[in-house]
Amino acid sequence: MDFNDTTEEAAYRAQVRAWLDKNATRKENARDIAPPKDLKEMIAQSKAWQAKKADAGYACITWPKEWGGGGGTTINNVIYGQEESKYAVPGGIFAIGLGMCIPTVMSWGPDEAKQRFVKPAVRGDEIWCQLFSEPAGGSDVAGLRTKAEKDGDDWVINGQKVWTSGAHFCDYGILLTRTDPNVPKHKGLTMFWIDMKDPAVEVRPIKQMSGGAEFNEVFFTNLRVKDSQRLGGVGDGWKVALTTLMNERLAVGGSQGNADTDELIRLARDTDIAGEPAIRHGGVRERIADWYVQAQGLKFTRFRTLTALSKGETPGPESSISKIVAAKKMQDLGSFGMDLQDMGGVIRDRKISPEEGAYTEQWIGAAGYRIAGGTDEILRNIVAERVLGLPQDIRVDKDLPFNQAPKGK
Repeated sequence: MDFNDTTEEAAYRAQVRAWLDKNATRKENARDIAPPKDLKEMIAQSKAWQAKKADAGYACITWPKEWGGGGGTTINNVIYGQEESKYAVPGGIFAIGLGMCIPTVMSWGPDEAKQRFVKPAVRGDEIWCQLFSEPAGGSDVAGLRTKAEKDGDDWVINGQKVWTSGAHFCDYGILLTRTDPNVPKHKGLTMFWIDMKDPAVEVRPIKQMSGGAEFNEVFFTNLRVKDSQRLGGVGDGWKVALTTLMNERLAVGGSQGNADTDELIRLARDTDIAGEPAIRHGGVRERIADWYVQAQGLKFTRFRTLTALSKGETPGPESSISKIVAAKKMQDLGSFGMDLQDMGGVIRDRKISPEEGAYTEQWIGAAGYRIAGGTDEILRNIVAERVLGLPQDIRVDKDLPFNQAPKGK
């Protein structure tokens, strides 16, 4: 495969770069940009940037123009992502909605739902979250207990979700529920979209060791939704969820906007060990080289996935490989950056800590990424079984009705 730009691609890259130069600040000068003061300001900045991208045709580049997208190609999207990564731009709060939720609505929702939600999401007017994980289920998504019961033309939902990213500021969400406990766990599920501002939805942020509270518990008490809010058929929730989950592996396995090998090389050049720059030590260079190789492997594995998407195929289980490698790499690189800074590496005050505490924050936050989108252990099972074709683990509850399966304590 030739990774050099064609004439048309080079022209598109130049066009993107010129637009970014005019509308954003390169990362070399990112330290001059004051971070958002609070969540409200962060959301406002992110929405303004998303709207600006949408107006220029750079939001959801591969989506049809009638849905608010750019009508471009997969390689256009790759080029834009490569170029935007060089600039200090807000974002992140739309990754779940545009990467997972809205594609699910587009694939499984009725036409009125698509007409209502796709364009506002592309412009950043509305933010979405994904409501899957539960306290009793852990990484076993199909083991969920949140139930939806039919009541006339409506459904009444009761239960709890946990680790829901961004639920405290989201407008809408996609919710996986159990509608039939009398069949095996994967067959009794149904997906809905819900209004996160409904009084029957209670969001409780979870305070993390990093000091942040990006994850949440979400409780549903007699939440009433219309049957028209259903995504896919009754009992087809697992099929619908697979669309979300495969896109989630792709989204979470991508870049998280944290320090990588380029930043670490600069730190190693500016940091002394025994009176000479750290970069001159073979052990330091070896560690950086390992992460550089991983970064290249992630990039090309992602290209394979993008190739499948360009052919209209659903992202496959190979996306799980990227997630396993990227999350651990993020954590290990953060830890090594802290070590290079010696005692200064544990200081978290951005005003006085080396590198404004970037490596400390990365190391602390990386633990969450090793859970988000599937734990390391679950993803290794997926790779082993669905990519390598190894024998499956024994699952005693696989064919039992959910209400007869043994429940964990």
